[in-house]
Amino acid sequence: MKVCAACHTDLPKDSYSKKQWKLDEYQRRCKVCITDNREVQPVTNEIIKSLDSMYLENIKKKISDEELFKQPPPLDDCPICFLTLPTFHSGSTYMICCGKFVCSGCVYAPVYDDQGKKVADKKCPFCRTPHPTSDKEITERLITRMDNNDPIAIFNRGCDYRDGICGYQQDHIKALELYHRAAELGCAKAYCSIGYAYDAGEGVEVDKKKSKYYLELSAMMGSEAARHDLGMKEEDEGDMERALKHWMIAIGDGDAGSLKQIKRLYSNGLATKEDYTKALQAYQEYLGEIKSVQRDKAAAADEDNRYY
Repeated sequence: MKVCAACHTDLPKDSYSKKQWKLDEYQRRCKVCITDNREVQPVTNEIIKSLDSMYLENIKKKISDEELFKQPPPLDDCPICFLTLPTFHSGSTYMICCGKFVCSGCVYAPVYDDQGKKVADKKCPFCRTPHPTSDKEITERLITRMDNNDPIAIFNRGCDYRDGICGYQQDHIKALELYHRAAELGCAKAYCSIGYAYDAGEGVEVDKKKSKYYLELSAMMGSEAARHDLGMKEEDEGDMERALKHWMIAIGDGDAGSLKQIKRLYSNGLATKEDYTKALQAYQEYLGEIKSVQRDKAAAADEDNRYY
């Protein structure tokens, strides 16, 4: 079943031509709509309001500090070397073929076939699928991942609409719809992006309370970026104790920016030496979990492979 972008109806495969079936959910039209010359209907604010309704109810229920400040889920491991994946943006790569995040070290390392011979043409180090050779192939793979309810693929497509890239016109409403879908499937970054949208008024009216709420949902799911920004918000509101709590948790998940904030507070006499010492220890523990010789080789070879 797939949704027609013209009539917004969930329809089976035989309701579409082969060509339309392969298109994404914002371009495909069913046979009936094509026959009737019905154009693709843009997603409206009403759809966003519908998607947001359950959260509008939940936002009335204050998240307890026990929920908010409990230890977030552990970081994922690289499926090849089994070391903790870095949270730094260039420390891992999302493989559009299999939907795995592979660390920069394993992406950089040579790939061998089942006979131990080095593979000249780069393939995915996890599933051995050849890398896509065209934008069309990338789009087709992304659509396949989205059809399989891959939250990262859905989130990435939302970012394409937000930024107006990869052949998609900028559309903050469509981006929000995709973020909601990805978040419901477990993507912490999607909740974070929804929070940013409410903070900046992208596709929705500016609402600082909703922004903070979505950042809290993201932080509880393990987003160190959302946790860092919550700390900044708490500092702006004058609650240094809560800011320190957020930043300390973010540091444990590798957020160097939060470490800098605690260092700044310590230098200005707003945090204790014990606070800063704990922050340094937490960051060193994180580095101990992610560092490897292969990752260091990758980072030394190319700045784009930097992982902390």
